[in-house]
Amino acid sequence: MAGNASGGKVQIPWYATGLRGDSLQEGLSGIARTALNYGATAFSVTRNREDRYKFLLTADFSDSADFYKWWEGPEFQTFRIEYAGHFQLGVLYSWNDVVTTGSASYEQV
Repeated sequence: MAGNASGGKVQIPWYATGLRGDSLQEGLSGIARTALNYGATAFSVTRNREDRYKFLLTADFSDSADFYKWWEGPEFQTFRIEYAGHFQLGVLYSWNDVVTTGSASYEQV
């Protein structure tokens, strides 16, 4: 299912197979960074505290075509080969619209 031409935030849930959570975390951290080479303006990888096998990779793209270049590009193809068996199949991304966001930075005392 394609996102709109204006892009948005893509969410990609991943679920590690038995005893491979740490390895998948390393792989996802590496592949997420490459999104910036394809026009992403931000990315994140989060790991669930309750279920340590559950991850969520998010990336912000202003143009959905850039996402598809990344998703189908050589880095992601290599990732899928190197980490085959480290995650459950049926990885389905979804496009989301950011409704609101915020952040704060605090000075250390």
